[in-house]
Amino acid sequence: MENESVKCLIIGSGPAGYTAAIYTARANLKPVLYEGIEPGGQLTTTTEIENFPGYPEGISGPQLMENMKQQAVRLGADVRFGVVTSVDFSKRPFHVVVDGQKSLEAETIIICTGASAKYLGLESEQRYKGMGVSACATCDGFFYRGKEVAVIGGGDTACEEATYLASLCQKVYMVVRKDYLRASKAMQQRVMNTSNIEVLFGHVTQEVLGDEQGVNGLRLRNATGERTIELAGVFVAIGHHPNTELFKESIRLDENGYIVTEAGSSKTNIEGVFAAGDVQDSHYRQAITAAGSGCIAAIDCERFLLAQ
Repeated sequence: MENESVKCLIIGSGPAGYTAAIYTARANLKPVLYEGIEPGGQLTTTTEIENFPGYPEGISGPQLMENMKQQAVRLGADVRFGVVTSVDFSKRPFHVVVDGQKSLEAETIIICTGASAKYLGLESEQRYKGMGVSACATCDGFFYRGKEVAVIGGGDTACEEATYLASLCQKVYMVVRKDYLRASKAMQQRVMNTSNIEVLFGHVTQEVLGDEQGVNGLRLRNATGERTIELAGVFVAIGHHPNTELFKESIRLDENGYIVTEAGSSKTNIEGVFAAGDVQDSHYRQAITAAGSGCIAAIDCERFLLAQ
């Protein structure tokens, strides 16, 4: 098996990975970054981003990721297409295998594999992703000001999304499969006290409706039959799962599978292994916070190597 030694290996791309690559490249760590199964991460499925600083007219998710990637490459990062398929963190240098065939030894590793939104699994949902179907109200709610939308889910995340959207939208339907909300009492209270949120208990989403312009409705089923509601956007809020399957045997994860980092840093429980972005952030999940944590990881990595 071919072998290669690197000073800094970045696993995963997206705003965290590319920012880590920019900073480690400028620090002359000659980073190698493997983009993973979805180069650019979740942002490549987002059409328009209006809240990333520096773009007064907004920018598309894929374009922002391409810009970050090109900046990293220009500064000297070696950005490669490939998927890390196994890791051994038992001793430094760490041993990593890419695509099941290429072997690497890395003095330090920055994990930026992100998290993936959970979806319902409907064909129509996939068809309208980015055309009215979203998994992030903070990212996309702005586009639905004064319109009617639906939030699917009954937990804390769904309640947070619904109350946020209620401040922008004319009306918010909450589509809840069970006959109760799973959210905390405080979040339930907030939803029930918001006049333009209507909770549809005991409803299951059958199909996302739309045309070439995007989403225009939802077909739902409850105990008495089917109904259709007209709306402009659908926000799926049934949770995220961090992409940590590869690391679960070797790194400390929390009860939800997110990598645990030392407070105020990107350090994991393994010296020389750092984590940035949504893979260790279950709370904010924004492009700007992921980019910021990529910067933190790069600086932590540089200081670790200087201390060796």
